Amino acid sequence: MKESRMQVAVVGCGYVGLVAAACFAELGHHVITVDNDQAKIAALNAGDPLIHEDYLPELIRRHHGKRLLFSMDLAGAVRQAQIVLIAVGTPADASGEADLSYVETATREIARAINGHKLIVEKSTVPVHTNAWIQRSMVFNGCSTSDFDVVSNPEFLREGTAVTDFLYPDRIIVGVRSEHAACMMKELYAPLLDGTYAQQPDAVPPPDDALAKPLYLETSPETSELIKHASNAFLAMKISFINAVSAVAESANADIEDVQIGMGSDKRIGTRFLRAGIGYGGSCFPKDVSAFRAIAQSCGCDFTLLDEVQRINQEQLNRFVAKVRKTLWTIKGKRLAALGLAFKSGTDDIRESPAINVIQDLLSRDCQITAYDPAAMERARAVLGNAITYAPDAYAAMDGADALLLLTEWKEFASLDLSMVKRLLKYPIVLDGRNLYTPKEMAAAGLNYYSIGRAPLELSNPTPGRVRTAKMS
Repeated sequence: MKESRMQVAVVGCGYVGLVAAACFAELGHHVITVDNDQAKIAALNAGDPLIHEDYLPELIRRHHGKRLLFSMDLAGAVRQAQIVLIAVGTPADASGEADLSYVETATREIARAINGHKLIVEKSTVPVHTNAWIQRSMVFNGCSTSDFDVVSNPEFLREGTAVTDFLYPDRIIVGVRSEHAACMMKELYAPLLDGTYAQQPDAVPPPDDALAKPLYLETSPETSELIKHASNAFLAMKISFINAVSAVAESANADIEDVQIGMGSDKRIGTRFLRAGIGYGGSCFPKDVSAFRAIAQSCGCDFTLLDEVQRINQEQLNRFVAKVRKTLWTIKGKRLAALGLAFKSGTDDIRESPAINVIQDLLSRDCQITAYDPAAMERARAVLGNAITYAPDAYAAMDGADALLLLTEWKEFASLDLSMVKRLLKYPIVLDGRNLYTPKEMAAAGLNYYSIGRAPLELSNPTPGRVRTAKMS
């Protein structure tokens, strides 16, 4: 692969910024990643990738000190760069709108450091018209419109597979206003657009469903911004739809797993995000649905469908907690084993995690919780503190518990030794918020099984498990 060797500055060492920086370095560009958090920069320079993400540690080790640098000097990074990516946080404020104060601060500092033409790439998830506001802010802070171009280039990364999503994308969306900006963006992504990256012997392995070449769509900045929010809102809606159907399935004594197969086999619908569970979470969907709802209102559009998406997502959590209460008769003082703390498998992110929300609800009802997660224990400890017990492994978590709750879809939780589960639990009760097992498997193991969108499996003559003790961390 011929190295493009463009000079890139990435403002923000969060999830999007860090993955983008490592991947652009992997594509041959020289990248300086900037953040004002001294501890974060020190950790990155010491080799700590900060987040749990497949292939990210390898890319940082491969390029750190060569094509990938970490710094607190934003002005210096901007001066060296041809392209400046804004990848700062845009959290939701109290009204649900995106808080763009970090974007504004980054823009102001970029404007003050400009020493020649810069291509400013809006990578953060932002409301429509943010691109225009960035351009306006640049001018207000002393820049001429000939000094810069502003481009919208939203990310479509899934936590847990972010690196492969970046290097083998299904689409790259670029919102541009000038031919010069369009040419620079094509050069930035050239190794992905012409397929040369994937041909390299040390390339990150492609996923099974990788496209030979991604769709490359050039459009207006406003359209590009809208694509991002509309995409996330639609996926959240798809999850909420199947969760609403799961409630009907339980009442009708139907099987939501078969419903999902039947619906997903229709190519117009597809199987992705059509899986019932305890709801969506993470850093994107909750925030982006709220922000998109606020955008629609500001445009004078009545988009109440998004209100229903949010309501169903919360109701799904409430229904699961109610199921726990109904199954255990009384839950005050009961000790429950919770497997899963991250909002999904493959990540240590607990932001808006349904698992954490379920645990907090149960704690408010005087339950005792012993939990285990392969990656998210430390992050959960920062939120839950000593309110729960942290187990060293899945089996230690369930030892002597009154019931087992499956809250995150980690692969290792889908392949437990069910005979061991039966022996360790005080009562043979499993409540599966992710439908990781079939009722047939649980019946064979002698476990009472309660899942999402399926009839409960209640054994006529259940026998209790053998109570044992284990030392917890």
